Amino acid sequence: MFNPAIPSQLGKLLARNGHAGTEETEAEFTSTKALQKPVSTAEVVATLRDEQCYLGSVSTFYRVLRQKGEANERRKQRTHPVYVKPELLATRPNQLWCWDISRLKGPLKWTYYYLYVLTDVYSRYVVGWMVATREDAELAKELILEACLKQGILPATLTIHSDRGSTMIDKSLVQFLIDVGVAKSHSRPHVSNDNPFSEAQFKTTKYRPDFPARFGSLEDATTHMSAIFLWYNTEHRHSGTADLTPAMLQFSQGEQVLAARDLVLLRAYQAHPERFVKKTPCSKTIPAAVWINPPAPTELVSAILVSGDPV
Repeated sequence: MFNPAIPSQLGKLLARNGHAGTEETEAEFTSTKALQKPVSTAEVVATLRDEQCYLGSVSTFYRVLRQKGEANERRKQRTHPVYVKPELLATRPNQLWCWDISRLKGPLKWTYYYLYVLTDVYSRYVVGWMVATREDAELAKELILEACLKQGILPATLTIHSDRGSTMIDKSLVQFLIDVGVAKSHSRPHVSNDNPFSEAQFKTTKYRPDFPARFGSLEDATTHMSAIFLWYNTEHRHSGTADLTPAMLQFSQGEQVLAARDLVLLRAYQAHPERFVKKTPCSKTIPAAVWINPPAPTELVSAILVSGDPV
C-alpha cells in the first residue's frame, strides 16, 4: 500500500531545495516512487495537502504525467477479444442460411413459446421452422438436420450464420455442424446488423395486421405460423429479389417469371408507347450476389470471383 510518509518526506525535501510550486517540483514529483504505488493521483494530492504541502492541482499532476507518458491505467483491466466482422456471400440458393429464435407471447403473462426459423439468405426462403416451449440445442439440431435433408444439402456446401445466443454457441450444436459438414458463422456480440435477414424476416411476419398479441397454446402458435410461412414463401414478393417470391428463387423459377413479366410490359409498350417516355419498360433483374456485411467496393468483384460463380 501507499506509504503516507513519502509525500511528507518529498514535500520537506522539495521545500528545502526551493522547488515548491515550480515546474521542477512537478517533474521531480512525478519521477518519485509515490505514483508507482497503488493509489490514484487524486489520493497523492490529497495526502500532500494533509501534510500541509501544496505542489499543484490534480489537473497539473495529470498534465505532467501525460508529458512523461505515465498517465496510463495502472490497474489490471479485462481485455475483450476482437471479433471480426462477418462478411458472407451468397450467389445461389442453399449456399448461405441464417437462423434465429424469437419469442411468442403465450396465453398468460410471462409465458412464451419459442419460434425457430431457418432462412436462405439468397432467396429469403424459409427452409425450416418450428415452435417449441423452450430454447434447446437438441431441438435446433433436429431442425437443421431436417432442413438439410429436405433441401438435399451436401457436405461442405453450406454455411449457417447466427447470432451468439446461448443455443447458437452451444458446444454440442457446434460439434453437430462439424459432423454434418456445415460451416458456421456468428455475429459480433450485440450487433444485430450482423444478422439482418433473420431480423427482417421476424419483423415481416410479426408486424402483420393479423398477427395475434398472444397465442392460446403451442398448437395455436404452430397453426398460425404455418399459415404465415406458407404466405411468406409462396406469395410475399421481396423488393430485394426483383419482386419475386422466395419459392420462385429457391426453386429456380425466377428467370421464367421475369421473362413472362417482360412480355406483359412489351405488350403494354406496343399498345401505348406514349405512356413510357424514357425507354422500353423491363423487369428488375435478379441480384447476382447477396451479402451480409459487404466489403469495400474494390473487394466485391474479387470476392465473387473467388466464390466461383459468374459475375
